[in-house]
Order: sequence, then C-alpha cells, then structure tokens
Amino acid sequence: MRAKYVLQEVLIGLWRNVTMTIAMMITMTVSLSMLGASLLLYLQVEDMKDYYYQQVEVSIYLKGDINDEQRTAIKDKLAGDGLVKESFYESKELAYENFKKMFSDAQDMVESVGPAEMPESFRVSLKDPTKFEQINTDYKELPGVQSIVDQQKLLAKVFDVLGAIQSLSLVVAGVMGIAALLLVANTIQVAAYSKRREVSVMKLVGASNWFIQMPFVLEAVFAAVLGSLLAGVMLIFVKVFLLEGSLSALTNLLTPVSWGDVLIMFPVLAGAGGIVSAVTAWITLRFYIRV
Repeated sequence: MRAKYVLQEVLIGLWRNVTMTIAMMITMTVSLSMLGASLLLYLQVEDMKDYYYQQVEVSIYLKGDINDEQRTAIKDKLAGDGLVKESFYESKELAYENFKKMFSDAQDMVESVGPAEMPESFRVSLKDPTKFEQINTDYKELPGVQSIVDQQKLLAKVFDVLGAIQSLSLVVAGVMGIAALLLVANTIQVAAYSKRREVSVMKLVGASNWFIQMPFVLEAVFAAVLGSLLAGVMLIFVKVFLLEGSLSALTNLLTPVSWGDVLIMFPVLAGAGGIVSAVTAWITLRFYIRV
C-alpha cells in the first residue's frame, strides 16, 4: 500500500509540475551530455597516448660528411643497446621518396630539392618511450651525429591542447551541473509548496519525514535518470552521425571512439544524475520540512 501510494504521488507530482519537470530533464540532459563527452574525451586522450607513444620514434640525423666507419659504429651501438626495440636506417634516397609522398600536393617544393639535400638518419623505436633523454645523452656526441629529435615532444604539445579542451569541457559540465542542481532544488520547493497542506496533515498524523520526502525525491531521480538516458542517446548520435559520418576523416588522426566507452556512459550518467538529484532533493526537503 505504501509503495503504491508513493508511486501514485510521484506521477501526480510529475504531471502537476510538468513544465518544471521538462525543464529539469532538459537541463540534466545538457549537463550530463557535457559530462559524458568530457569523460569520453578523457578516455580518448588516454587511449591516444597509449597508441601513439607506442608508435613514437627517435630520429638520429647524420651529418652530411659522415663516413662509412662512423655510420657502422652508430648502427652497431643501436643494435646492442638495451633501450632500443628496433632501428631502421633511412638513406638519402629513401628520405627523398618519403618526402615526395608527404608533399605530393606541393610539386614545386618537391622539384626544388633532390636526394642530395635529404639527411640520412636512423629511425629508432624505444622499448620505453620515456627514456629519450638517456638515448640523447648516449648518442648526441658520437662522430657523425647531427641532431636527435624525439617525436614524443611533438605529441606532448598535441596532448596539451587536448588536455586543455578536456579541462574546458569539464568546467562547462560543472557549470551546467550547478544549474541543474539549482533547478532540481527549485522544482522540489515548488512541488512541496503546492502540497503543503497534505504535508502538514501527514506530519500531524505522525508520518515520518522520510515517508513524506520519498515522492519528491523520486520525482527528481526520475527526471535525472530520464535526462541521463537522453544524454546517452545524444552521445550515440554524435558517434554515429558525426564521428563516423561527417567527421569520419578525423579517424585518420585520432583513434576511434569505441562502442564500449559510449555504452558504459549510460550507467555512469544515470548513477551520477540519480544520486546527485536524490541528495539535492533530500537536502532541500529537509530544510523545507523543518520550517
């Protein structure tokens, strides 16, 4: 009987304050969508770091006047180095072929240089990409070495930009979350005020605060959970129609967003929205009922 009464009161409350409920759901949808996008971006940046750091190479560029003895000494040292996973020698001719492929759309630039202008180099993959400084120390003074470039430093700048975007999206999600909390609190106050006589009667007959508060709390939780489901649908929409549709070219640069990461957002957002809304509603009603 009590459960039936509580559910009945929840439905009546939702219908009585339908405009406020819809506004709360929309706000929760937007804020939770931002939160879900932020979490997906965070997971994506971590996946990209793991993927690209495994592809990182250290380029040891050689001087133009290097001789065969110096070149062989560098090659042998790399072959016996415990930090090196594998190394590959890139001749001037091969460097020029790669240059032509890279700048195939700029024929004037390609025709302005030849193999003689290209530097020789060793492309080195490290077992641990964070050990660049050790490689730099061991090889920079060797005869025939011109310079050493770590691709990880270039990637670090990219990840700094992505991290800034990630932080910004979290800030926006936080602001939207605060707006949603205020709207939840306001909706609960309006709902409680519209039923102030019923609440007073229930208090007079000895009903517990928890029994009185339960319908209001469930209203907030219902709106939040429905908003979280809509937020999850929006994330699916973004993946299908944007990331795999009009923005599919980005997959050549970024690792794809997995369906597992998208689907796991449903319980995460539902849990976060439901718990936060329930706590907000309970605190609001606790102050209201004590008046």
